[in-house]
Amino acid sequence: MKTINYLEDQLANNATILHPGEGERLELGGSSFVFKVTTEMSNSHLGVYEITLAPRTVGAQLHYHRFMDETFIVNKGILTLFTGNDKHQLSPGSVAYAPRFTPHGFANDTDEPVVLTLLFNPAEKREGFFRGLVDILSEQPVDPAKYLQLYNKYDSFPVNLENMLPVK
Repeated sequence: MKTINYLEDQLANNATILHPGEGERLELGGSSFVFKVTTEMSNSHLGVYEITLAPRTVGAQLHYHRFMDETFIVNKGILTLFTGNDKHQLSPGSVAYAPRFTPHGFANDTDEPVVLTLLFNPAEKREGFFRGLVDILSEQPVDPAKYLQLYNKYDSFPVNLENMLPVK
């Protein structure tokens, strides 16, 4: 409802509070995805996900998004972030912003888990991507055609088709 006079606005408490450990959780090997703010909750404006990357794990090879921006916030460990041809080591508290059409990828190159928060704006139904990712990467061998189809469906485009699977 739109009003001309803000004093006529109808207010509602639609806040969602998620405490540590709360939210839908998906597991993939030693890594996990926890949905904090979903497409449905935010009317597709924002997606917030807590990612735990197991040691020596690639989160994503170099790729880009056409319709959403991605923000990385490192909570624990050292995240390796690739932006174009550059490689960055992000420590806890570091924030990196990858707007649309910015090639980026990330990995945990250490022997300790990395915990980060990923924000997607708009959300572009990213929960479907994470669910599909768990399904596809759980199959052995991984089918590159299925992976690419999932990637493209959820606004992700690999920079190099020969090196798109998130494997070491």
